[in-house]
Amino acid sequence: MIIVRLITWLRSHMLLVKIVSISVLVLLVVGDLLIPRHRPHFIGDIIPGFWAGFGFLACVLIIIISKWLGTAFLFRPDTYYGTDETGPQKGEGK
Repeated sequence: MIIVRLITWLRSHMLLVKIVSISVLVLLVVGDLLIPRHRPHFIGDIIPGFWAGFGFLACVLIIIISKWLGTAFLFRPDTYYGTDETGPQKGEGK
């Protein structure tokens, strides 16, 4: 039940979680700007902060595409199975 208490604590301290998360992201971008690159292997290695932005945009695209696929192929209207009850009635047995 430790995980339940952890999730409850994180939910009750949402502002702290957001501040820590954003701070870690900022530190990663700053670290990317400060670490010298000896030989760039890709065009993204030349542009400071490129991989941080690339990763963020990739995550956003994955979320958008997943929501679109779920809406297009998985979700069904509330009346998909019909509105009338077709199960056994009272007194008819199981």
